[in-house]
Amino acid sequence: MLKRLGLALITLFLVSVILFAIAQVMPGDVGRAILGPYASERQVEALDHNLGVDRPLLVRYWNWAGGFVSGRWGKSYLMDEPVLPLVTRRLLNSLILGGFALVLIAPFSIAIGVLAALKEGGWFDRSTAVVGLSLIALPEFASGIAVLVIFAVVLGWLPVSSHVPGADPIDWFRQLLLPSIPLMFVLFGYISRMARAGTVEALHANYTRTAILKGLPRRVVIWSHVLRNSLLPTITVIGVQTGYLVGGLVVTETIFSYPGIGKLVFDSAIGHDLPVLQSAVLLIAILYMLLMLISDIIYTLLNPRIRLSA
Repeated sequence: MLKRLGLALITLFLVSVILFAIAQVMPGDVGRAILGPYASERQVEALDHNLGVDRPLLVRYWNWAGGFVSGRWGKSYLMDEPVLPLVTRRLLNSLILGGFALVLIAPFSIAIGVLAALKEGGWFDRSTAVVGLSLIALPEFASGIAVLVIFAVVLGWLPVSSHVPGADPIDWFRQLLLPSIPLMFVLFGYISRMARAGTVEALHANYTRTAILKGLPRRVVIWSHVLRNSLLPTITVIGVQTGYLVGGLVVTETIFSYPGIGKLVFDSAIGHDLPVLQSAVLLIAILYMLLMLISDIIYTLLNPRIRLSA
């Protein structure tokens, strides 16, 4: 785990360098984006100087990286508010949306994947594979626009734009169900396929054949021997997809106007709000690697073969 943590820190450093470099070569000028097309060149240059975007690259990277580590993330150019509470607030909103989608679809996907493996080669297994691959290949903007038009515009069952729900459980479903559907499409494909592959491997393993030859009932073999081993790889996939849910919500949150970190990244990129853009993307990278580390730890704790392999 210490080795994984060290590699994660090195990766984060490289991510910060690449992120900073990409932000600097983005087309457009920060001062011009803030002041608008009718401001004079002298006004734009003065604003760029005040913001420090005309300083040398190494100086700007050092100031930004040092400020990020110490919690001084600066102020947003466009919203004129501190970046740290803004980004963390939007991240919490995205975690609410992603967690809602994951809680709804993960148990269903695992159950479908296990059932498909138990009926390996049958029509249900083949149908699940086709549906899963189709949902993975379906772009989020296409599925998002489709469900928006059908359920919000045509039928009027759900709101067109979503916001952070309150304490009412009905409000949670009304606000989060529609933007979570495109996410659940993608999650179903990945999780069900991994659950199916792990279950098939466990069904063909020697310990399963031994349990069957000992005369154990099929229900006991499935619950006590197959599922305990088949779902271990699924844990890693869920960890990876959880990181995707946080960082890959740009399209979904933009379509449904949900105030999450994905929409914040998109708006910051359009408006050249570099403090918000760089801090939000780096925070997403940190959370993604943290989730991967947690999934590796859980996998190691549940699998003695990995834990004792050293």
